[in-house]
Amino acid sequence: MRDKTMIIKKLLGGMSLAAMMMTTSPALANEDLKAAIDQDYVYIENLYKWLHANAELSFQEVKTSKRLADEMEKIGLEVTRNIGGFGTVGLLQNGDGPTVLIRADIDALPLEEKTGVDYASTMIGKGEKGEDVPVMHACGHDVHATSLIATARRLVDMKDQWSGTVLFVAQPAEERVGGARAMLEDGLFEKFPVPDYNLALHVNYGVAGTVDFTPGYALTNVDTVDIFVPGIGGHGSAPQTTKDPIVIASQIVMALQTIVSREVSPQDAAVVTVGAFNSGFKHNIISDGAELKLTVRTFKDSVRDHILASIKRMSENMGRVAGLPEDMLPRVTVRMDEYSPSTYNDPDLTERVMEAVSKALGDDATYLKPPIMAAEDFSRFARTEHKIPSLIFGIGGYDQATIDGYAARGEKLPGNHSPYYAPDPEVTLRTGAHAMTAAVLDLLDKK
Repeated sequence: MRDKTMIIKKLLGGMSLAAMMMTTSPALANEDLKAAIDQDYVYIENLYKWLHANAELSFQEVKTSKRLADEMEKIGLEVTRNIGGFGTVGLLQNGDGPTVLIRADIDALPLEEKTGVDYASTMIGKGEKGEDVPVMHACGHDVHATSLIATARRLVDMKDQWSGTVLFVAQPAEERVGGARAMLEDGLFEKFPVPDYNLALHVNYGVAGTVDFTPGYALTNVDTVDIFVPGIGGHGSAPQTTKDPIVIASQIVMALQTIVSREVSPQDAAVVTVGAFNSGFKHNIISDGAELKLTVRTFKDSVRDHILASIKRMSENMGRVAGLPEDMLPRVTVRMDEYSPSTYNDPDLTERVMEAVSKALGDDATYLKPPIMAAEDFSRFARTEHKIPSLIFGIGGYDQATIDGYAARGEKLPGNHSPYYAPDPEVTLRTGAHAMTAAVLDLLDKK
């Protein structure tokens, strides 16, 4: 195995994998695989466009899960439906060997699509409060689900080239960070073989045809925190008769800014963002309460624990500073139903898969990418008692001409969660299928 310092050098210096390895490996190590994906592309593109046009919200993936289960059955997988809600597992056993889990998330977002593509979603779903909301695949989960089926189709056709077991997991409710937990609580690793490796991919707004890897911490813990600040309301002309919750909450907001800057090591990345501040209804009325809504992002669990404790300490003590009685101190609620743990890419697995993908797609197609402060509940599949080595890698979604066009106009390229996010299907889907299939073939190589 190559020295791991090579990965670090590439991350810091941007050197190509080819230069690192001093080899002359071909741009495509498996022409047969590429040709098979090319031949299958029309079918895969049609599936992608159907999934995109029929986008469904978290915990509502009725048609999506059925279509994916039907696709799995059609190619001969042993399919189990409705695990943890609308989760689906396709089991493919092919002799002795390791077990690889491939996960694809399948839910969409409450956004009105503005891409203008001819397969745009016009779907309407039910929001968290039961209201009608437009639905769009603005995070590329339709790409992930299509890549899952494309990979399954290739591995079924190539059974003579590998040995082991593959679990194809179509996971619901990633956007609400509840789907992975629901599937695990419903016995995913009791009903099926425990994986030796977990794999996933995520489309982004990089160059289509490229694949990026992040060894170690790749994505953060995410916590949703609510702070309710009680007050004693009254007339705006007589603030001395009140305990103004807006002032107290404002002091809390400013105090929270010191947690990362003064309590967390500069070596440990963290974010504390107040995304909403709500209080009052009228100009001349001091309200009797204020509400803050926060998102907290950390990599290390120890840093997460410290920050959450500091939020509670600062909030309560700002209430004391304002003179609130002990039974009226601000209340801090960490919403565990929306918590997702940080994602750690096993370094050895990352290196191995990166080499396999580089051989399949060419050295120039792969690169190392720094961690980002986004979150993913794929991490839960690793964070079980089994402690399974896991890896999520990225694939670019935009062709170079589109990227150059936005740059020439001085406009920002639409990223994930934008109503204008529209990956280039042809190169993106081919890359997703090729990269994931190459990864599994390497992990389940008969040799």
